[in-house]
Amino acid sequence: MKKIIYTLSALALTLSACVPLDTPPYDRETDLTFWSEDKNAAEEALNTCYTYLTDMYELVYSDGMSDNAYVKGGQNQAIGNGKYGTSDGYVYDVWNRHYAGIRACNELLKNIDLVPELSDELKARYVAEARTLRAWNYYELYVRFGGVPYLTEPISIAEARKATRETAAAIAAHIEEELEEVIASNALPASYGAADKGRVTKWTAAAILARTYLFEGKFEKVRDITATIISESGISLYPSYSGLFTVAAENCDEILLSTQYMTVSREQNIMYNTLPPSMGGYSNLAPLKSLVDSYIMLNGKAIDEEGSGYSAADPWSNRDPRLAATVMYPGNSYPVSGGTVEPDWAGRDAFNSTSDVTPTGYYIRKWWDNTYRLTLQSSLNAIIIRYADVLLMNAEAHAELGTLNETVWNATIRKIRERAGFTEASALDFPASGNLKAIVRNERRAELAFEGSRRTDIIRWKMAETVLNGWCHGMYTGETVGTDDGFVRIEQRQFDPAKHYLWPIPQKERDLTGNSLEQNPNW
Repeated sequence: MKKIIYTLSALALTLSACVPLDTPPYDRETDLTFWSEDKNAAEEALNTCYTYLTDMYELVYSDGMSDNAYVKGGQNQAIGNGKYGTSDGYVYDVWNRHYAGIRACNELLKNIDLVPELSDELKARYVAEARTLRAWNYYELYVRFGGVPYLTEPISIAEARKATRETAAAIAAHIEEELEEVIASNALPASYGAADKGRVTKWTAAAILARTYLFEGKFEKVRDITATIISESGISLYPSYSGLFTVAAENCDEILLSTQYMTVSREQNIMYNTLPPSMGGYSNLAPLKSLVDSYIMLNGKAIDEEGSGYSAADPWSNRDPRLAATVMYPGNSYPVSGGTVEPDWAGRDAFNSTSDVTPTGYYIRKWWDNTYRLTLQSSLNAIIIRYADVLLMNAEAHAELGTLNETVWNATIRKIRERAGFTEASALDFPASGNLKAIVRNERRAELAFEGSRRTDIIRWKMAETVLNGWCHGMYTGETVGTDDGFVRIEQRQFDPAKHYLWPIPQKERDLTGNSLEQNPNW
């Protein structure tokens, strides 16, 4: 058989057609022989499904589309400032990536029965893994685009051209049903041995389901499923917050879902986009003042709260330890073997000195990998979901339901703050007063900065039009021109709530499907 490939970018589908000639070639594998003659076909195909998980670039750069960070160039900048459109390349890339992942999962699920010598137990596990990964890809599409075409098996080119969107509510329901069935099947293990680290577990599926419920505002369901994870999984927080984002902590118990990288064969170079020029970087993505200011003091008070002890003359003292683990500023440098590397703050790395430096005055410290190879190539995994997020979701659900009390606080927020390095009772004890919803939301921001959550959070909280309109700011310069109260103006942003809560369906997809895909409102 000779295989002819037709590639259709609509819904990232690839259709294979076999044209009879004579016999299958002896020197290579084809679709005809892959599934039925290769006993490793299912595992190999499943491994391919994992390659479409949210990558490090998509994960970290999503904060540049929020009030956490600014992107000084590239496609992500347009989404951050509200000046993107239906032909935006990044929007299409995200759509394409996740539909390619869905297609890979569907191919496996369709053909797994053909694979020889596959035990029923292993087959059930592979099916559950693929369904969980498919659900994740749909979640990533759902939170950005709302309703999308929902496909559970490979389709033909003709079918792809007639694809239509289901509603956002229907997509959420599909994700829920998929994950609920996977969890009920008990086909996924609670953990794996060293050879299978990085695969999804039953707790991964539960955490993705919790995120789906959270986006929908189904707080009772969020509370219940996260409570199950907390009480039954046996998972705990990694001892060191800053150490969690290093190669040494990869695949620790706290990490429920991550994109796996490997030296040489599959690497990422996010550090090129975040490091100062003296360390070989081009700082295209940098923290904003809004994020820096959100970190509380060691006594638990916000910096603008009476009695906080905050000093503008010494803004880094007595702050939430996660600030130093996330943001690099003078006196807080990058650790290397045998010491630290301090950027040249007064020279080539200084704000506004060259086009390569930080656009805001701050650099990103999280995701620093001192084991990198030349040209900042790194094998550091991208953490997509971790146990701290489960604790935060549980606390938020209780706050929204009005049931966040001392017991829940101590089991969630207190544990997170203790791991971060807080020791004062005023920061660790259940607040005697204050807006509990706001406190939990800010805790989520501090804990998960540059981990792909902030944009989704401000969308589901319906606060994007508040935090993404007007000037965003960088460091304090004291100058009067181009600043607000001495803080440099970075970019004037706009967020139209009638339009920007959903991304546009890529026009390229609509063209290929004859506009059968209805466009989102006002695009």
